[in-house]
Amino acid sequence: MSVRHYEWFCYNAGMKIYSWNVNGIRSVLNKGALQSFLMEHKPDVLCLQETKAEKAQVPVDFPEYYEYWYSADKKGYSGTAIFTKTQALSVVNGIPEEFVKLPLEDSYGNLNREGRIITVELENFYVVSVYTPNSKGDLSRLEIRSVWDDAFRTYMKHLDSIKPVIFCGDLNVAHQEDDLAQPKQNKGKHGFTTEERTGMDTLLEGNFTDTFRLFTQGNGHYSWWSNFGKSRERNVGWRIDYVLTSNRIAKKVAAANIHPDVIGSDHCPVSIEINV
Repeated sequence: MSVRHYEWFCYNAGMKIYSWNVNGIRSVLNKGALQSFLMEHKPDVLCLQETKAEKAQVPVDFPEYYEYWYSADKKGYSGTAIFTKTQALSVVNGIPEEFVKLPLEDSYGNLNREGRIITVELENFYVVSVYTPNSKGDLSRLEIRSVWDDAFRTYMKHLDSIKPVIFCGDLNVAHQEDDLAQPKQNKGKHGFTTEERTGMDTLLEGNFTDTFRLFTQGNGHYSWWSNFGKSRERNVGWRIDYVLTSNRIAKKVAAANIHPDVIGSDHCPVSIEINV
């Protein structure tokens, strides 16, 4: 770490870590949404999902940040990135093969080549940006989604054995009934199946904490809304974007929030402030 970044790191004891599924980074840039968001919120670490681009395709440079990108092999699809004000000690793209027990591949493609997870190592913890595969409306990807959940959990537990982990992103599941506006109508549908919700249970039982629920209970707090039927205006949404931490640093989380006022995507950012 350079002297400049070391001084910055020590001065800013409370780090602001944000996650945002931008549903196309070029789109939010063209709207000016990402620029205004960075100017207002000033995250120390920003995890992005569904970038749908490679770094070379994005004309804007953010000089305050080191940028780490993991794009899908398929052009204009999926993709994750992490922008951080401190340089990473290491970067890993995808889930390393030693943590994958069954093939992460189905008729749609290989999940480990879709730019779905990027890990950066910082001084005090790992930060992971993850875009969990959608099981699809016909549940045709539910089986491979379960394989992904197992591999992802194994990888997170491995990282946690080395140093604490903060992982965030679009996990494509509403965990409890309070996490979506219409639980009865959506029970058993993609994003709210027993399998997906059980996967989230198992993840939390593996020594991780859903930070938002440390501070806020009840329904009405959502991070994604359908583009149809004025769902966002009516707040008929789902909480499928999360920031989770290792249990042993959860007590250092000073705040956890959802930011529905930030527009530009069908998702809004979620964030924590953590004392490091």
